[in-house]
Amino acid sequence: MKTINKIIFALLALSIISCDDVFEEDISNDIIETTSPKDDATIESNVVTFKWNELDGAKKYRLQVLDLEETVVFDSLVSQTSFICPLEPGSYLWKVRGENFAYESEYSETSTFSIITTENLANQQVILSSPDNNIYKNTTSVTLKWQKLAAATSYNVEVVNTTTGESVYTAESISETSVALSSTDLEQDAVYQWKIRGINSTSQTTQVSTRNFMIDTVVPNVPQNSLPATNATITNNVSTAFTWISPTDTGTVQSPLLYTIEFSTTNTFTTLLFTTNNSSTSYQYTFTAIGDYYWRIKTSDSAGNISAYSSPFKVTVI
Repeated sequence: MKTINKIIFALLALSIISCDDVFEEDISNDIIETTSPKDDATIESNVVTFKWNELDGAKKYRLQVLDLEETVVFDSLVSQTSFICPLEPGSYLWKVRGENFAYESEYSETSTFSIITTENLANQQVILSSPDNNIYKNTTSVTLKWQKLAAATSYNVEVVNTTTGESVYTAESISETSVALSSTDLEQDAVYQWKIRGINSTSQTTQVSTRNFMIDTVVPNVPQNSLPATNATITNNVSTAFTWISPTDTGTVQSPLLYTIEFSTTNTFTTLLFTTNNSSTSYQYTFTAIGDYYWRIKTSDSAGNISAYSSPFKVTVI
């Protein structure tokens, strides 16, 4: 009977260890078929749309672009079967493979293509530089930047408060590749979208380049310690759950929150025993020495706003 139990236990352990391999399809010998750009294609644009057929069993795809000396100039793991990539004029190679948790397919056959630029802007795009898309900021001073588009002589810029639908900034035929926005333009906490179009005397970019950024100037409310209650007694070398309450964010834009929990041997926290950041409102901690300790919390958001500390709680470790 003991022998049978050991065999069953071993089989269960083996199944747990290898469960990812069991449930992932083996794509090692598969090859993806690419569809665009075709081999020897010439593209009159500053961006390339790469496309390939879906591979059964692949969760993501590894796209590589190389120069003619086969030096990698672009390498990215993408979840879709297409990807748009800006590239400088020149000749390139590209290939793609499928990947899942346990396996990688063979790379597709390598295709070559060339990028050339013309004065016709219809198929070109303005490449945005900063701020990053969907970034949170707690300042109303924001500088928009983009890359120079060789065939463009100027740019049209618009910034829209998407919360109200109001256009808060417009500029036409500017030659610079940056615009500084101020509190006059960004008076409200809101989601803003900025749009850039390149133009010259005969054409303009058909596609408007866009990104969003969020202004959030509201400081998070002070969190409240919950458990263990102040003056509670806890056991040494035993993991204890520290929990707290996070009051509701009242701002128009509610940035994701992060909590900093601090432990100290003094209620002034002049010397920290331990500190860490946590995205949830609880944290497991194990004390390894008996004595009195204090813990407190503060909240920060993705925009950079930081709350005051909570009132510290005392715990006694025995």
